Amino acid sequence: MNQQSFYLLPFPSGESLPDLNILGNIARHVNILSINHTLVGNLQEVVITPPSDTAVRKHELWKDTCFEFFLGIKNSQRYWEFNLSPAGHWNIYRFDGYRQGMQEETAFTTLPFSVQQQFDSLTLALDIDLSKIISAAQALEVAITTVIKNQDSAVSYWALTHRGAEADFHRRDSFVIEL
Repeated sequence: MNQQSFYLLPFPSGESLPDLNILGNIARHVNILSINHTLVGNLQEVVITPPSDTAVRKHELWKDTCFEFFLGIKNSQRYWEFNLSPAGHWNIYRFDGYRQGMQEETAFTTLPFSVQQQFDSLTLALDIDLSKIISAAQALEVAITTVIKNQDSAVSYWALTHRGAEADFHRRDSFVIEL
């Protein structure tokens, strides 16, 4: 099993940031990917959509607080974007190259993940079998990201690394975890 811990950094925008930390771990065992995102801090500063009884596939989850990760096949331009909402909503998009050929990934009809919220923390946990899209023999490059929407509607962008002049989660040079 290949397991790594992570800690996300906010994009240096110069704007006031909420008092938060975003950390977690990611692991791959054969072709099962496990990821846990934990948001710790003053959650009253953050817009967190309450859990829904009917979690569904939804578009544009990144317009609100959204936990994300990107999977790329090593030595290939193809990659996937996974979006997870604290409300339980989700989506997966497939790209042929950098922001090219975006399509909803239809290999998955559900994306069951758990959400646990306490006073000062929120954790999303997902275990997913990647066999529908990637063979176990293919090496992965991963980017882990989060969009945080504050109560004042300001948005901050958090990632393992920020390689460009603007926050851009799709840059392949920021897919820095190898699994």
